Amino acid sequence: MRALCVLHDAMSSPGLVGDALREQGWRVDEITVVPASSHHEPNVAMSFPDSADYDLLVPVGAPWSAYDDQRIGRWLAPELRWLADAVARGGAVLGICFGAQALARALGGGVRRAETPEIGWVPVDSDVPEVVPAGPWFQWHFDRFAPPPGAVEIARNSAASQAYRIGRCLGVQFHPEATAEGIEVWVDNGGAAHARALGIEPADLLAQARLLAAEARERARALVSGYLTTIHCCGQNV
Repeated sequence: MRALCVLHDAMSSPGLVGDALREQGWRVDEITVVPASSHHEPNVAMSFPDSADYDLLVPVGAPWSAYDDQRIGRWLAPELRWLADAVARGGAVLGICFGAQALARALGGGVRRAETPEIGWVPVDSDVPEVVPAGPWFQWHFDRFAPPPGAVEIARNSAASQAYRIGRCLGVQFHPEATAEGIEVWVDNGGAAHARALGIEPADLLAQARLLAAEARERARALVSGYLTTIHCCGQNV
């Protein structure tokens, strides 16, 4: 089985989700949309590969908003069409944060600024803990999705909808892939100021990430396993 992780920027990684897929025997390929040299000007050209070549698409997070067509420019609309086409042919998508927002928008849902941004480790209320454990999950988002028509919301908290399923697809607002090392990259590349603006000390954020590292890995494994056996295999309602 072959998965494609779509890394929207050079600071993203498949992280724990990529590891969990590999542990289950999957081949995990990666593409980066915006190279590091274009981080502050993300309007780059991008040709997405044939989604039919993959058994799973995994679009992950991004530092931009999934509704900011003007700033993102040339690759956002093609990615939305690519995701919609993949789902239309029966393909599977595991969308993470920006990836879940883009998937929601591609399928007729919405994305908007969140009233309550979230950074840090946050529990969620899950209707299906065998697919989405209650957490805590690592969050880093300023936007929120409205699940697309036909989707079933399966997790939430007071700040936002946290997970939905539709067909063979799962979208999650949080970051199951996040590692302590990956979070440190975000903190060191502009994230420290975002955290402090919410009253969060970056050093505390990183300390908690290291403390919860083993638990985070197990939760990512549970999410990937639950998704593959319950949703990816057959699009079963959960």
